[in-house]
Amino acid sequence: MKNNRQALILEIISQENIETQEQLLIRLQERGIQCTQATISRDIKQMHLIKEPIGQGLYKYAVSGNRTKLNFAEKLRTIFRECITSVDCAQNIVVIKTMPGLANGACSALDNMEMADIVGTIAGDDTGVLIMRDAESAEELCEEIREML
Repeated sequence: MKNNRQALILEIISQENIETQEQLLIRLQERGIQCTQATISRDIKQMHLIKEPIGQGLYKYAVSGNRTKLNFAEKLRTIFRECITSVDCAQNIVVIKTMPGLANGACSALDNMEMADIVGTIAGDDTGVLIMRDAESAEELCEEIREML
């Protein structure tokens, strides 16, 4: 039900200018979806929708250009809180230490997220090595992981 509702929300905001949650609620009801404004509010937050200007002081709901990055961050945060114990980098290499047996899962998750700055990963039992495109992206990833922990 939630996935269907969220898919419908994306369809609606792609087809017309929706300025308020109330307008969105009405459009959903017109399509047979019964929910509350609070539910719409949670959906908007989960889907990382933003309001973008459409001119004359008006705004509409739209999909954030950072949506993919935000979804990655949410998934990473969950994985990292559960298994990563430390992170460090040297030039373009990031080394993550995990609980025993979990490095493979952490590196696999990173690989599947197809993050542009990660060239590849190698995992042992409790250590993962991430090869980054450059030293700057390695340092940025380390900082993001530290904030998640």
